[in-house]
Amino acid sequence: MIRIATRVLSIAAVLGATWACAKPPASSTSAVPTSTEPLRWGGDAEGGAPFVEADAADPTTLRGFDVEIATMLAQALGREAQFVQVAWASIEQSVARGDFTIGMSGLEDRPALHERFAVSLPYYEFREVLAVRAADSARIHTMADLRGRRVGTLGATMAWEMVLAAQSTHGVVPVSYDDDVHPYTDLASGRVDAVLLDHVLAERSLRRIGGFVIQPEAVARGHYVAVLAARDSALRDTVNATLRARMRDGSLERVFRSWNVWDAQQAAFQQQVLRDSVPSGDAVTTGRDTATSIATYLPVLLRAAVITLLLSVLAMALAITIGIGLAAGRVYGAKPLRILITAYVEIIRGTPVLLQLFVLYYGLSDVVRLPAFAAAVIGLGLNYAAYESEIYRAALEAIPTLQLEAARTLGLSELQILRLVRGPQALRLALAPMTNDFVALLKDSSLVSVITVVELTKQTAIYATNAGSWAIPGALCALVYLAMSLPLSRMARRLEQRWKIA
Repeated sequence: MIRIATRVLSIAAVLGATWACAKPPASSTSAVPTSTEPLRWGGDAEGGAPFVEADAADPTTLRGFDVEIATMLAQALGREAQFVQVAWASIEQSVARGDFTIGMSGLEDRPALHERFAVSLPYYEFREVLAVRAADSARIHTMADLRGRRVGTLGATMAWEMVLAAQSTHGVVPVSYDDDVHPYTDLASGRVDAVLLDHVLAERSLRRIGGFVIQPEAVARGHYVAVLAARDSALRDTVNATLRARMRDGSLERVFRSWNVWDAQQAAFQQQVLRDSVPSGDAVTTGRDTATSIATYLPVLLRAAVITLLLSVLAMALAITIGIGLAAGRVYGAKPLRILITAYVEIIRGTPVLLQLFVLYYGLSDVVRLPAFAAAVIGLGLNYAAYESEIYRAALEAIPTLQLEAARTLGLSELQILRLVRGPQALRLALAPMTNDFVALLKDSSLVSVITVVELTKQTAIYATNAGSWAIPGALCALVYLAMSLPLSRMARRLEQRWKIA
């Protein structure tokens, strides 16, 4: 393990140093190259309106104010805008690796961006607002009023950092989501007590689902920007000039009005941008100390690893318990019972575990409202029970028939045969695939982040977003997973050797 850890961290350090020290070609910053190729820009259509969404009338067409702004930028360059779909949390990394030229999809301006990218001037000002249920609106106005209560938001955002800060200062309980829809549905259903997000998202959800109130006081303010690679600073300057021109001629105002996101605040903000001539924010090489970054995040990753391990152990225990029952029913049960069990196994194995988690947590919320961790344990346990049952059934049926007949001849009951003859031998046969299933379950536990459980992979994704690279966070995450899975595999091999039939 020490050798593995050393090698992984060495590779991670080399990758991190290479990323931090990479210099763009000098020619790329001197002038904007002329091109007739499409201007590729990236965003996340899953995030929906008013940023980027598929047109309901024509799913092949995109709409949203970021779509219209990207079109304006492309027209100013004499090019055609071409959209590239990418997960919101990966937009910055995709810009850095050259998947597209410009990243836009409600990207929040923050100091770390300017250390690694060429960032446009801010083109929209948003407010971080609290949404609460109507019954709580009279007594909850600030984060300080939420002591001991659950507050939901998007992970790896400005709002998430604010909720984490409020955890230490006001004792709130952070709840991380992968999308901006389910926080508000959970608020309406009582799973969380408040949601902190951009007012654009809050107002959209209020129109769509209702069931909550948006507090008028802004908790904080932020800005949306476009992100380009550090080597594209000249192109960034052209983008800034285009944005200023569209502010002056009213084009941006018309776009925002058409999407119902224009107000007096935006008018004052645009005037300030034009008056103050906001600096373009040249990209510079980051001076962040890698060792300090690791020291800061490693305890957080280890706490998330404890959640992953506990979740996996409980889910596997449930899977083994249910799997034994299903296997026994397949081998010893009557025909109707065998048909029902077979149907369960095929349905569970034939549908994605991600879908099962969504149905269990969100789809059945009107019938039973499970806590996120309990839903994760039950969902993974029920899923893996189907696979475990097939392992146990095959192991039971692999015991030679002559042994079973000999045991019956000696007068043993079926229960005694199972306990003394069939079961011990079947356990030896099932041990290796059981171990494989547990290691697979340990990794599949990363899927439960979709139902707000912040486990190891989710915490790593947040770390990577803040660090701006997956090299070091990914290496640390892999090392922690190996530290959990390798001892288990070694223990299983020892048991196999000890129980091996000569």
